[in-house]
Amino acid sequence: MDLLRFITAGSVDDGKSTLIGRLLYDSKSILTDQLEAIERASKNRSNGSTTIDLALLTDGLRSEREQGITIDVAYRYFQTPKRKFIIVDAPGHIQYTRNMVTGASNCQLAIVLVDARHGVAEQTRRHSLIASLLGIPHIVVAVNKMDLMDYSEGVFSDICIHYTELASKLNVKQVTFIPMSALNGDNIVDRSQFMPWYNGPTLLEHLETIDVSDTINTKESRFPQGRLPVQFVIRPQTAELHDYRGYAGKVASGSFRPGDAVTVLPSGETSIIDAIEFAGDHLAEAVASQSVILHLTDDVDISRGDLLVRSDNQPITTQTVDAMLCWMDTKELRVGNKYVLQVGTARTRCSVRGIAYQLNVNTYAHNEDAKVLRLNDMGKVVLRTAQPISFDPYPENRATGGAILIDETSNVTVGALMLIGNAG
Repeated sequence: MDLLRFITAGSVDDGKSTLIGRLLYDSKSILTDQLEAIERASKNRSNGSTTIDLALLTDGLRSEREQGITIDVAYRYFQTPKRKFIIVDAPGHIQYTRNMVTGASNCQLAIVLVDARHGVAEQTRRHSLIASLLGIPHIVVAVNKMDLMDYSEGVFSDICIHYTELASKLNVKQVTFIPMSALNGDNIVDRSQFMPWYNGPTLLEHLETIDVSDTINTKESRFPQGRLPVQFVIRPQTAELHDYRGYAGKVASGSFRPGDAVTVLPSGETSIIDAIEFAGDHLAEAVASQSVILHLTDDVDISRGDLLVRSDNQPITTQTVDAMLCWMDTKELRVGNKYVLQVGTARTRCSVRGIAYQLNVNTYAHNEDAKVLRLNDMGKVVLRTAQPISFDPYPENRATGGAILIDETSNVTVGALMLIGNAG
């Protein structure tokens, strides 16, 4: 059974938490003790009302429940007979934009909620842009609260037209529109009787059947996972296995076969794959997302954190990097500032050589005169690293193109990066 990881996003009060609660409730994915706790909390919050507030399923922090908003990124897990799911619930407030970036970085699909009363709003544009920059190929535009607009087909059509115009400016492969009412359960799990004019799938039907195989990079062969390079060097200290040396990790993208020539980065040493082991058996091929042990013909120096690639298909290696950046710190980013750049588990010091532009997340315009980037700003920057780094452009390979900036003094993550290429 495969896994779909998706994020919900949208403006404050568009109904993200209620949507997730309804999805879990109607798909019977809530445990009895959870449901009883939510029922008690709903009564306390609404002075004895018997109506269940499904938003409480995801608003886990006390401050979230008191304010009725989502602040932190919340994760929920459920499954149906057809698929397993990880839900990432992102906050809607502008000041928590950075939370959405971190939550969406591994997602294959984004649900962007639009309030039927208000149409496409500022946060709709912001979250759609972030989803596009992060390379999420599938977007579901969930037009919520249709019950408050008398389930009008015209209202739904107008929003579809407006959003399609917006999406034409973004790098999004597929957009699906679904009219719904999360509060009443219309078109979430069960088809709505109030919108006979809608012939598309319910939300759950779409989530269960969407093909996300295009989110896996099959071209660039990288081992192991970009965020989890060589996880362990296996060297048993026994007489029977004194020659055994294996390198454990998860294939990030592409595939590997015995006989493939490989290069170890950053050292540049080369060898040939002698065997691929999985659960004690030998494989003819290891493909993306498989966790395996590689055996090489040569006793090369490979440490935890190194990256193995096919020698005929190598990533970019450079010290001058172009990157899209989401700034996450209250202290401004300026040209000349120094940070620690982390790609996978490899770290190196770096300095900001330039700010190419700041990206206006509402108009998508480029401000090429920007001198600083502030909290939640997004822009293109040029970095100079102390040591060469190896990566694939993020739009081509999300597994090896992501990175973070770390403050040298506080050790706090201050920026999320999508590496683009060699700045030359």
